[in-house]
Amino acid sequence: MRSNGILMHISSLPSPHGIGSMGKPAREFADFLADAGQKYWQILPVCPTGYGDSPYQSFSTNAGNPYFIDLDELKNDGLLLAEEYENIDWESAADDVNYGVLYNKRYPVLKLAVERFVKNPAEDYEAFCQENAFWLDDYALFMALKNAFGGVSWHNWEQGIRNREEAAIAKAKADYREDIAFWKVLQYLFFKQWKQLREYVNGKGIKFIGDLPIYVSLDGVDAWSQPQLFQLDENRYPVEVAGCPPDGFSADGQLWGNPLYDWDYMEKDGYSWWIKRIEYLCSVYDVLRIDHFRGFESYYAIPYGDTTAKNGYWKQGPSIKLFKAIEEKIGRQPIIAEDLGYLTPEVKQMLDDSGFPGMKVLEFGFDTRDANSAEYLPYKYPVNCVAYVGTHDNDTAMGWMETAYADDIVLAKEYLCLNEEEGYNWGLMRSLWITAADTTIIQAQDILGLGSESRMNTPSSVGKNWRWRALPGVFTKELAAKLRHKMELYARI
Repeated sequence: MRSNGILMHISSLPSPHGIGSMGKPAREFADFLADAGQKYWQILPVCPTGYGDSPYQSFSTNAGNPYFIDLDELKNDGLLLAEEYENIDWESAADDVNYGVLYNKRYPVLKLAVERFVKNPAEDYEAFCQENAFWLDDYALFMALKNAFGGVSWHNWEQGIRNREEAAIAKAKADYREDIAFWKVLQYLFFKQWKQLREYVNGKGIKFIGDLPIYVSLDGVDAWSQPQLFQLDENRYPVEVAGCPPDGFSADGQLWGNPLYDWDYMEKDGYSWWIKRIEYLCSVYDVLRIDHFRGFESYYAIPYGDTTAKNGYWKQGPSIKLFKAIEEKIGRQPIIAEDLGYLTPEVKQMLDDSGFPGMKVLEFGFDTRDANSAEYLPYKYPVNCVAYVGTHDNDTAMGWMETAYADDIVLAKEYLCLNEEEGYNWGLMRSLWITAADTTIIQAQDILGLGSESRMNTPSSVGKNWRWRALPGVFTKELAAKLRHKMELYARI
């Protein structure tokens, strides 16, 4: 069935408390989506952010981001007093997130809530801890230790704990019992609010599309607690790390720095870690978008310590064997494959064999830096795909019209009949909605007509990403009515 959705991360919701959260602003946005005839709300990973404030460099693949816990909801639950948080200066503009200040000021407030919670725990708290023990125990210990060691990478912790020696870990669990409980309670509070929000959103007929980053962070609980899953040397440092090769967009390529998987080990183990990860995240979201899908067929390996991706090379991945193993164990799941980038015939065959819808990006169809740009022209979109004007890694529609090559803009204007009267953002969205693609997704910035200043992420850059927030009151009844009319016009409702 033809449908449309909006890409809007939780962090980007309007909020008086420094960052978007899962309370009233999220429910109000869900109301807007319902009024606008939308079927999907796509978000980025909800895991805690790590290096560069990126949700794709997280301390955990399974945990929720404590920043998204709504403070007003905690007050309603009797865990906070209004005066404990309402007058805090989060030192950010209404359309921006200041992560440094959040780190310093949010956790003391959350600590007050946890202190009250542990005096009278919820009846289902212990059940939550038991059901999620397969990831929660290691995560809470990891975070307690990370704080104890001043936030440095686990590679710089004392040797016994760094190498998870039994006696050292037992002592750490005793020494940091209270801190471990703090991180567990935060996860309980996060997933309580997430469950309530998801029920509200689903009740409006809207499904969440969530994201699974293909890689984990080197400085994260997964690499620390299960080093056998990764290509690490005897000192538990990577031999090679993840990234993308140089192309028309970046002469140096992209150096992500994530540890690479030991696929031989994983195959012998029946891909159990991946099966559990997919099963878990499919229970958190309604639809799961797997990031960098092509990396399962073959992946780019860069020597550890290099400062660019120039010296990397391609290595064989598990390809369709992994997804067959997953389906055999947990059945077929609602998955979107992010198949963007350098696609070989083998990658295309893996996508076909999986049956998952791939992705198309309209902006790519008019970018002469991309040798495969013709593949993204709208007449080529198959029914079984998810199509975007741009994703969170691309410029906004209005930004693209300002920053793309002049000849590319001329071609796009003629090809798509774009004009200022309609609005370039609405013209690009129209061009997407009329395609054969079953599902189309629009960035929230594009329905608001915002420029490059609101771009969510510029790959291979650090400092200004993941910060954009929508201003209060911008998702109006009039905008919802206009969007709903477009959905009816192009049979996406």
